[in-house]
Order: sequence, then C-alpha cells, then structure tokens
Amino acid sequence: MKFTAAQIAEILDGEIEGNPEVEVSELAKIEEGGEGSLTFLSNPKYTSYIYSTQASIAIVNSDFKAEEPITTTLIKVKDAYKAFSTLLEYYNQIKLNKQGIEQPSFLSDSAKFGENIYIGAFAYIGEDVKIGDNVKLYPNVYVGDNVEIGDNVIVFPGVKIYSETIIGNNCVIHSGAIVGADGFGFSPGEDGKYSKVPQIGNVIVEDNVDIGAGTTIDRATLGSTIIREGVKLDNQIQIAHNVEIGSNTAIAAQTGIAGSTKIGKNCLIGGQVGIVGHLQIGDRVKIQAQAGIGRNVKDDEMLQGSPAFGYGDFNKSYVHFKNLPKTIDTLNQLEKKIKNGI
Repeated sequence: MKFTAAQIAEILDGEIEGNPEVEVSELAKIEEGGEGSLTFLSNPKYTSYIYSTQASIAIVNSDFKAEEPITTTLIKVKDAYKAFSTLLEYYNQIKLNKQGIEQPSFLSDSAKFGENIYIGAFAYIGEDVKIGDNVKLYPNVYVGDNVEIGDNVIVFPGVKIYSETIIGNNCVIHSGAIVGADGFGFSPGEDGKYSKVPQIGNVIVEDNVDIGAGTTIDRATLGSTIIREGVKLDNQIQIAHNVEIGSNTAIAAQTGIAGSTKIGKNCLIGGQVGIVGHLQIGDRVKIQAQAGIGRNVKDDEMLQGSPAFGYGDFNKSYVHFKNLPKTIDTLNQLEKKIKNGI
C-alpha cells in the first residue's frame, strides 16, 4: 500500500517541505532508508543521517533547520517520535483490517456477536460466548463456553481462552497465550500421591490490557484471577491462580508469580523475576531483573537480588561481592601475621 507525502501530512497535521506527491510503501530506520521508504528523525544523535538517507520521506520536528542540502521530502510536526508512532498505529490498523468469518470454523448457535468482527479459519467459539464490536479472532483461536470479550479486542493465532473468562475492551492477546487454564492445585495424601483440587474460578482481564506471546494466566481456585486495567504483560510470563495485578503495572518476560499474590498499581517488574505466593506487593514498586521476592513489599520500594533486598543496599554490597577474593586473601594474610606474632 502506497501513501503520498500529502496524505501522510494530512494524517499527522504536518507541514511539507519538498515534493508532496512523492510516494512511500515501507517504513525504515533513518540510516537504512531507501527509495520508497518513510523514516523519522527525533534523536539529535542521528541528525547526520538526514543528509545521507535515501528515504523518500522523513518526519522531523517542526524546529528542525537543515544545515546541508537534503534530498528527502520533509514532513515537519510538533513531535516526530510521537507522530511516527501514530503512523505506525495507523499502518497497523490498515494491515490488520480483516473482516468476516472464514471457513472452516465452528461457531456455536448460542454465541452472540457484535458488529464488524473477524473470525479466522479453524477458530472455535463455544456455547453462550459473547463477543463485542470490532473484535478480531485470528486462525486457530479457541474460545471456551461462557466467555465474554469486549469491543476492539485483537486475539492473535493460536490463543486459547478457557471457559468463563471475561476480557474487557481494547485488549490485545498475542499468539500462544493461554488464559484460564487450571491453577496448580493439588493436595498430597498420606500415601504420597496427589489429588487434584478443582479450579472452579475464572480470569478477569480488564480494559486496555496487552498479553504477550506464550504467557499463561491461570483461573482461580475460587473467585477470580484479575488483571486490572492498563496492565502490560511481556512474553512467557506465568501468572498463577487468584493473583491480582494492579492497574498500569508492566511485567517483563519470564517472570513467575505464585498463587494468591496481590501486586499493586504502576509497578515495574523486570525479566525472570520470581514472586512467591500469598504476598502483598505495594504500588509503584520497581523490581530489577532476576530478583526473588519472598516477603511483602511496601509502596515505592526498589528491589534487587535473590532473595531481593533494597536496590541501594544491593549496589553497595555488590562492590564487596566482586572484591571477595581479595578480601579473603587479605584476611588470610592478617591471620598468618597474628599467628606468627608479627
């Protein structure tokens, strides 16, 4: 799909310097731009590339002033980075603008559908499912019985949404994610064998949540596992039964959260973090990558290490960790001197 500089400027409310009829059909980094590509300049470190790029169109800040001749057509906007992000979103909407119901797919007679939906081939929609407007379910998506999906939701190929799950508006669920599988509930018997504890709760995903590829969110034993509004989950995260994650918290890949832990609002959790069960994590908490959390955490704490402790204390201690061999050598020498009476 091709766009002219004039069309792009209209979308971004920008001002053109150059040829308004020049066309682009792809996006590129400024240092890699070629003929027919669109790029942007927002970081001053990359300014030199604006004079050598072969991109046909470049989005720049409105206060940019060229100091050398430029061959590319410029579109000047208030914030080039934000404008380019807007354009990416617009491009993505066009690219993903599928509609209709592909065959073969199975839709139960009791399911209810909103307007302007897309259901890809080999999708399965169970009994009494409710799906809102502008929902896109890509091929091989499974939606179990009694699931509710709000408006403007995108579910990418291969996602499995188990029964009773509730998903809000404007959510994105990436390929391979599983929402609503059984929580890890087993009861040990006197003979050493385990008996399964039925998991009869559900998962609630509120509005504006993004769930990364391969992430799993377990249904509650009783009640609900809850992902609050605006949460952003990276790929390959494990969220156990009855966990609650507060609004606008972001969690990086390979983090594992054990059952019944409650995480507050606006937290930032790094990759490969492990959090044990039945904890209370406060609001605005920052947890560094690979930390192990085994205690309750107050609001605004910053943690690192395993087991995790204060971020500042960790950094001070790390200096000594690196010097341990030298410190031990020094202690050994002092010990010899004391023994020898020196």
